[in-house]
Amino acid sequence: MMGTPARKRRRTPAKEQTWSIPRLEEWGLSRGQQRLLVIIASVAGVLVAAVVLTFVVGSLGNDFVPQRATAAAISTQPRPDAYKGWVSPKLFAPIAQSKADPAPLTLKDIFAERVLKEGKITLKLAAGTKLDADCSVAVWGQGLVDQLAQSGCTQAARGVYASADGRYVAQYTLLNLRDTASADALVQSLTALHRGGWTNPLESGRARFPADGYTEASGHAMGHYAGLVWIGRTDGAEPGPKDDFVSLSLAVRGAEKVVFRRVVAATPPS
Repeated sequence: MMGTPARKRRRTPAKEQTWSIPRLEEWGLSRGQQRLLVIIASVAGVLVAAVVLTFVVGSLGNDFVPQRATAAAISTQPRPDAYKGWVSPKLFAPIAQSKADPAPLTLKDIFAERVLKEGKITLKLAAGTKLDADCSVAVWGQGLVDQLAQSGCTQAARGVYASADGRYVAQYTLLNLRDTASADALVQSLTALHRGGWTNPLESGRARFPADGYTEASGHAMGHYAGLVWIGRTDGAEPGPKDDFVSLSLAVRGAEKVVFRRVVAATPPS
């Protein structure tokens, strides 16, 4: 899958810079908070690296090599056919430890926005959202259950979305773990582990993964959090030339705004 080409931006004189990034403004961050995120995420010449959604566009390009399930690993439980994991960027260093970010997650914080958009994709949050203090309830597969226990998982939040045109279904799961090392280990281990363990699907009306349908997934460590993206077509078919799974993945990751706010809250004032 090819990422969307970056648009050329007109250079603005330094004295006219307002430190305003549209994506972060949409998330309710002040210009001062935006500046703080840019400083945290400073990567030579790429200010947009402060936005993890853009980070994923670069990640899910030609380097996306699906890990397909084998015949020997066929399971009656729903799980993705393809998966790729990404370790935590330095941006999330302020929340590398859960003790630096002790406030528990709430469904209101994560799924406050019922409509998420990216490119031509519009996702609407279905009635299905769930927050479990027992992370084992949110997943299946003993290997994954054990991994979450070892990672000190205290919360698992899930939300399921359907696209406005009814073509796609997407589920986002946010896991509250002990630290970055635990989150990194989880998203990496799922490269193989997803064949025998994955998140339990939430179902609501047309927002459901079809039985035996093709789906893709990705895991993203963000400090002591791990976000799991699960996407597919509602008819279960594999994506064709007209299916933009990159934008679909980016759209559902709009639920990660809560993590960015926590980075700002955990960063000491300069």
